[in-house]
Amino acid sequence: MKKMILLVAGSLMALTGCNEKMGGKVSLNSDKAKYSYAVGMQIGRNMKSQNIELDQSAFSGGISDMLAGKDAKMSDAQVQEALKKMADMRNEKRKKAADDNKSKGEEFLKANKAKEGIKMTESGLQYKVLTEGNGAKPALNDTVKVHYKGTLTDGKEFDSSYKRNKPAEFPVRAVIPGWTEALQLMSVGSKYQLFIPSKLAYGERGNPSIPGNSVLLFDVELLEIKAKDKK
Repeated sequence: MKKMILLVAGSLMALTGCNEKMGGKVSLNSDKAKYSYAVGMQIGRNMKSQNIELDQSAFSGGISDMLAGKDAKMSDAQVQEALKKMADMRNEKRKKAADDNKSKGEEFLKANKAKEGIKMTESGLQYKVLTEGNGAKPALNDTVKVHYKGTLTDGKEFDSSYKRNKPAEFPVRAVIPGWTEALQLMSVGSKYQLFIPSKLAYGERGNPSIPGNSVLLFDVELLEIKAKDKK
């Protein structure tokens, strides 16, 4: 709740100098206009990533009133109540989506494990060997270099080192449990498809780009074992 209040309060302060008509025609013909638009972009991107739905007219009105030094149309108590209601609505929406994802994920994994080439570990991790390498296998304390692509079961891509054209490097123990387990099964040079249950990923909470209780699909290519994690 406190985080939500700070986010909205910060947004109001940061929009100083922005165009009065939110989403209207904007002219970026000065440094002030450019940095104002840049701040607005960051705030808008942040709110979108957190699925914060706003009445843009009312939002713009709140900013305009505060910047102009006008009396607020809501008391502090009303502001607190409104922000709490927004947080409650978002939590309820997130919980419903997570509940729906849980049943869909269970159905997906049940059907998937019957497909040709799919293997499953005791933890529930499912994987398919696309290419079997002949190099060493990483241990829990190793650091690895990988290329990967991650999608949801509906095919929506949420991350890809291929698109960044830069492999990722990280300790085996520092990623989600499904990855930690899968990497120790792979030899350098291998490419696997992973089907990771939500309990081995981000669970009920999810993250900004991954809804709660989501089954995650990854194409993972183990390129190299870089070094031992000395921690």
